[in-house]
Parts: sequence; structure tokens; C-alpha cells
Amino acid sequence: MQDSSPTPLPGSKPKKPLDTVVKMALGVLIGSFALIWGGMYLSRPDRSIPPYTIGSQEETAVAIHVPDETSDEEIEALIERFRKVGRETRKFEPMKVRPTTPDDPQDRYRRLTIYFFSDDTWAEPDMLHKYLTGEDRVVRGGFRRSLRGLYQLTELEEEGGIGPPMDSPETAATQVYTRQLFKGPLSRPSVRAADPTPAP
Repeated sequence: MQDSSPTPLPGSKPKKPLDTVVKMALGVLIGSFALIWGGMYLSRPDRSIPPYTIGSQEETAVAIHVPDETSDEEIEALIERFRKVGRETRKFEPMKVRPTTPDDPQDRYRRLTIYFFSDDTWAEPDMLHKYLTGEDRVVRGGFRRSLRGLYQLTELEEEGGIGPPMDSPETAATQVYTRQLFKGPLSRPSVRAADPTPAP
């Protein structure tokens, strides 16, 4: 009976199966690419809110800088994201905010005020400090007039708005740009309010 298997070409070598070490190396390489891609996908920037940076933080006050081209609608989305965190968990670490009441074991974010600016000058530590201490009236007025948004959280209440605060005489000329988003009691009380420490 005649053998029907193909005759190898002169000078050609029969193909060898891949070595086990080579297979393992290829598997590791493909797995590494899959892990890198998966990590990039999971850690991609959140496109539902605008990019922002923490310009400064002093105790419970935080100054945030957003790009100049950020619209009021995008700032509103960012405020609503902080509001969601405040209502659900009060854990603002993923939002880049350090604990504002770090010595309180029950609630490390018992109080929080966030100021939003598109001019990064007003988000600098020196400006925030001067505003909080009230030592410079010019800085205080400029700080309030330059606000693009505000988010405030206490144990029982929350407030959010676009533009300078409504209750400020320094911002009377810019009230047309002011819009209150929400103000009132929290639907979910803070940990401290829900479980007060008994008085001695």
C-alpha cells in the first residue's frame, strides 16, 4: 500500500509543537495585556462629571478648581455627585477630600463646605485662609464674586448652588448668575445625629 502522507520539501524541517515554556510565556504576555486593559478601563476618568483638582483644604473648607470651559451644568453635575456621596456614605476620600473632622470616630466628614472656582488663583491655600479668617475684605469680596458653585453639608442639613451665594452684599451685582439647587434638611441623618452619645 502506498503512503499518502505529503512528502516534505527538500531542505525543510518538520514543524515542532510549541515548547511548554514558550506557551507559558505567551500566556503570561496575553494575560498581562488583558490585566492592563482591564485596569485602564476600570480606572478611566468619570465622564459624567467634569475634571477637577483640590486647590486647598483648611479644616472643613475645601476650594476646588475646575477648567475655565466648565459649564454651569457640569458644575451642577459635580455638586450633585458630592451630594450623593454625602447622603449615602459621607466618605469623600474617593472624591480627593481629606477628612474634615478627623478626630471624630463616628463621622470623619461631619461638616464640609466646598467652594468651586474656574480661576485657580482663588483656590490657593493663601486665598482660602484669608477668606475664612476675614482678615482681608478685598479678598473676601473677590472670593465670593468668583465662586462658580457651592456645596455645604452639616450633620442635619445640606445646601448647593451655582454662582456666588445669594445672601452676600458683596455679590449683589452678580445675583443674575446665582441659582440655588437645593437647601434643607437631610433625608438621611448623619451618624452622629442618628446615634448620639449619651450625656454623662
